[in-house]
Amino acid sequence: MSTELNKKVARQLVEEILSQGNMSLVDDLLAPDFIEHEELPPGMPRSSEGFALMLTMMRRAFPDFKAKVEDIIAEADKVVVRMTWTGTQQGEFMGMPPSGKSFSIGVIDIFRMAGGRIAEHWGLTDSMAMMQQLGAVPTPG
Repeated sequence: MSTELNKKVARQLVEEILSQGNMSLVDDLLAPDFIEHEELPPGMPRSSEGFALMLTMMRRAFPDFKAKVEDIIAEADKVVVRMTWTGTQQGEFMGMPPSGKSFSIGVIDIFRMAGGRIAEHWGLTDSMAMMQQLGAVPTPG
């Protein structure tokens, strides 16, 4: 697969699944044996099912959740996406009651592509900044 096609698939995941919540595309964009390497809540499977469960939980808590692509870099079978995530907490999230507060954080995802689909995912999310902005963790200073 070409790096341009790989970038197109990664962008589609960000724009259509993450930002728009189009969960019907999960099976089209993630490989059947997809592996999630990012830390998930206890008991959540490290598969496409776990990815879908986590995103569903995010979208319930943050109905206006958006992921904006800032950069996409591809080489061989890897795609790196740097993005900004935003949302306003209107529902429970990780045991926290709705706060009505908004967040804006940086996220970097690395995808390994295989056969035109995403086979593996590694991610870095600025969870501390998110929790501070939502008021769950005090802001230093």
